[in-house]
Parts: sequence; C-alpha cells; structure tokens
Amino acid sequence: MTDSKPTVAEGSEYVVFFEGGPSDGRTDTRVSTNGSYDEEIVDYVLVEGIETGFVYTAREAKMNADQLQVHYELDEKDSEPVDDLENRGDRTDQAGSI
Repeated sequence: MTDSKPTVAEGSEYVVFFEGGPSDGRTDTRVSTNGSYDEEIVDYVLVEGIETGFVYTAREAKMNADQLQVHYELDEKDSEPVDDLENRGDRTDQAGSI
C-alpha cells in the first residue's frame, strides 16, 4: 500500500483547517494552481498592530466526497517570533490602549 497525495483539478478550491497559533480553528478556501495543495502556508495576523507571519505546514490531506480537505499545523520554529504576553512590557500609548 502506498501513501498517495490527494489531487484536485487545477483551479479547483480546497478547504484549509488551521491548527494552533492565532488562527487555530479557522477555516479557509484556497485554489489549487498545480493540481495539488500547498505543503506550507504563511498566514499573516496582526499582533499588537504589527503584521506577523505564522507558518503552517500540511499535516493531513484527505478527500471528503469530492472535496479536498487539508489540515495545517503551526510550525513555531519557522514562524516569526512573538514575545510571550508576560514579556511584552508596557507597550501602551498615552491614552492607555495597546
């Protein structure tokens, strides 16, 4: 038995499930540009008003009826670093907002 990578027609949509990080639980749709899915996605999220890139790598891909579904998990090592909340210090402006 071989592990074959699911494929879809070029230009078809597939469903993405994010696991971990700031996008945990979020879903999205992407368009296949080569008959397959992306092995890695960089998701940009605002962290304290700064656009930060979080890398997600494909963990599992499967066909559900005629729909390709791909689960991506956070790759902390390759994502941009973010200070832990307790290490962020006082980053408030004069009005007291972040």
